[in-house]
Amino acid sequence: EYMQRAKQRLQVIVPVTLVVIFVLLFMNFRNITESIIVMLSLPFSLVGGIWLMYLLDYNFSVAVGVGFIALAGVAAETGVVMLIYLDHAYEAWRDRGQMQNRKHLIGAIIEGAVDRVRPKMMTVMAIMAGLFPIMWGHGTGSDVMKRIAAPMVGGMVSSTILTLVVIPAIYFIWKGWKMKEEGEAEQAFLSQPNT
Repeated sequence: EYMQRAKQRLQVIVPVTLVVIFVLLFMNFRNITESIIVMLSLPFSLVGGIWLMYLLDYNFSVAVGVGFIALAGVAAETGVVMLIYLDHAYEAWRDRGQMQNRKHLIGAIIEGAVDRVRPKMMTVMAIMAGLFPIMWGHGTGSDVMKRIAAPMVGGMVSSTILTLVVIPAIYFIWKGWKMKEEGEAEQAFLSQPNT
């Protein structure tokens, strides 16, 4: 009965948490597209948590649900920082007049993503340093704490790799599509006869 009630609560809490994360992202970026890009990175961070749960043979419980909710928050935060670095690099290239084609866009994205590697690694190492003692702990309450920490440890591993790859790729598709639209609009304007 307790597990049934807990699952019913989680079925409400998880969607509410995701909506709150999306609203906070939208308030930060004031842009639905950038908020969606960060939200798209969340499933990739959950992959590592699910794999570690499988390897440790943990069943889904309330503690595991709490771990996944915490992981979603941390993954959204690292996604936001990655997007901010990409935006800064893009705007710097555009302000210098170097944003002429997709090759320049790739250069700006690589610059922004490379700048993000060190802060991302520092964040991940700090979180791991805090969670590994919980994962290896024994004693009263350690069973519950291990199940909260496990999704976060696994998720931080996959989030590190995938945030550095997936968000820049999605960013390239979005900005490249935007550049193509702007180029087509400019060509249409220039091809109009002078009146």
